Amino acid sequence: MDKKQFTFGKENFILLAVSLFVIIIGFVLLSGGKTTEETGFDPSIFNARRLFVAPVIIVIGFGSVIYAILKKPKE
Repeated sequence: MDKKQFTFGKENFILLAVSLFVIIIGFVLLSGGKTTEETGFDPSIFNARRLFVAPVIIVIGFGSVIYAILKKPKE
């Protein structure tokens, strides 16, 4: 019986799942808490986590998705 040839191997699917998890973590870091004051200014929107750390994690996640897609499965 012929074994079906899939485009992605098991390793590709694992890398893809981990990459999507990293992207989700990045978006969670990007989101912030709600403000208790409706008219007040919340300076926490300019902290380093939202401006630098979260976007870098998201870009790393998208880069690893591209890597997971382009990686050739082992024969």
